[in-house]
Amino acid sequence: MLYAAVEVVWASAGATVPWTAHVSYAPAVHLLLAALALLAGGACLATTRTLGRPGRVAVATGLTTALPVFVAGTAGLPIHVVTLATFSGIESATGLAQVLLDTAGATVLLLAGLSYRRRLRGACPRCGRPHPGPADGPLVHPAASRAPVRTRAAAYLLVCGLLPWAAAKTVWTLGGSALGVSGDDWEATVDVRASGPSKALASAGIDVTVLAATVGVLLLLGLLHAWGQVFPRWVPFLSGRRVPRLLPLLPAWLTGFPLAMYGTVLTVAAPLVALGVLPGVEPSPPFTTRSGITWMIGFGGLAFAGLGLGLVVAAGSYAARTRPVCAGAGAVAGPFGSDRRGACGPRHIGA
Repeated sequence: MLYAAVEVVWASAGATVPWTAHVSYAPAVHLLLAALALLAGGACLATTRTLGRPGRVAVATGLTTALPVFVAGTAGLPIHVVTLATFSGIESATGLAQVLLDTAGATVLLLAGLSYRRRLRGACPRCGRPHPGPADGPLVHPAASRAPVRTRAAAYLLVCGLLPWAAAKTVWTLGGSALGVSGDDWEATVDVRASGPSKALASAGIDVTVLAATVGVLLLLGLLHAWGQVFPRWVPFLSGRRVPRLLPLLPAWLTGFPLAMYGTVLTVAAPLVALGVLPGVEPSPPFTTRSGITWMIGFGGLAFAGLGLGLVVAAGSYAARTRPVCAGAGAVAGPFGSDRRGACGPRHIGA
């Protein structure tokens, strides 16, 4: 209802809400999004009721129709995060608000759909396993573990897509030339567009976006390895404690999916532009040639899609490996009170 109210106010006031750098939402789109939000809200409420087959079909249709729309609206979230983290200011308050509303809507719909799917399968809506008793009792957590070899290999391979993009930017910040752009031209562009912290990093040969990507890679590594489930020794007051699941999962999901979508579009568009299927991109400073900016679009697509998909893969594995179960489901104890072996495993509660 909040989402719908904001969209109606923007449509009535004729507010400018950017979708991309050059395209804004039309008033009719705001009204359509408001109607979709109300439909999604009704579907979420219906997931808690006992429904017949027509009702279940209607709820599933409402959720599956609204979720992709809200997920698509989160595409600009990583850009806003980098802008805020580098103190570069907010280009559009309404644009940021729209992205945050879409992110909240997508999160709520995803959680509601997941619990509803579990309920339809006769499982606990909270832990996903069938068990007697209520779904609000104590939870037990599995032992810390790392992702399977294939999952780690896939994530590492995807993250390698960052290398061409990061290499080009690093060459520019160090004063070299790449893709027809000199280090001086790149520095001049940074001086005009960047904030104080970004300029300071650039003067040290560090591009702020490469630094942000490095943070993303560290997040991915934590999702793949056991140390991402236990606070390390150097963390005051939390050393040895279990890391809350959503602490790494939320940033991984909220940045992974938008990055994957955005990067995939760029990765597909770059070769089509090079082959003449799509119109060429006019170079803008610091780029001086169409070929240079086309290559950079391709590099950016590989980087964003690779990091985004890598985060999604790692987060999926982390979510599966760390999913707690209700105590009534017969989970057994591990370092943090549980393990995923059966109730008759060698280590269990009361053994």
